[in-house]
Amino acid sequence: MADVLPATVVVDHEPTAVDVTVVGGLLGREPNGRFTIVVRHRSDGSPVVICNHPLLSDGRPMPTRYWLVGEPERTMVSRIESRGGVHRVEDEIGLEVIASAHDRYAAERDAALPQGWDGPRPSAGVGGTRVGVKCLHAHYAWWLAGGDDPVGAWVAEHLAAGDGDAGPSPVGPGPR
Repeated sequence: MADVLPATVVVDHEPTAVDVTVVGGLLGREPNGRFTIVVRHRSDGSPVVICNHPLLSDGRPMPTRYWLVGEPERTMVSRIESRGGVHRVEDEIGLEVIASAHDRYAAERDAALPQGWDGPRPSAGVGGTRVGVKCLHAHYAWWLAGGDDPVGAWVAEHLAAGDGDAGPSPVGPGPR
């Protein structure tokens, strides 16, 4: 694991204009809503994980709180997904454990809603999923940001083992 460099976790770091441009380039579109950068590469400071506000600019709910934007992590996690990673993690960890993670994620996201908010609320758990796993990227992003996510931990183990092919991820977990 010596190849894994710990990430820098920055809680509620408002993005600079350069950050917004970089994140837009990584997403392939302009971000739609407020976000903070919570994980950066230690080597160059580039964004790895953003934390989205639970409401988009137009007030619609945003179910995905943590978004994996960094490369090569995003590509490496995609490789694990393309090799059946979603079904493998569900089988190995179990839906009951995953459901508990969804509940913790939803509670954290709901706590970030403005006090007194009576409009539509984001629903479900990690990445808007109600049952099981939809997106390994969202789970890994939450785990990197310090979330208690067994699916994200599973992804990290598989990345460290080279399951994403490009070698161990250059990003390790934030402080727990």
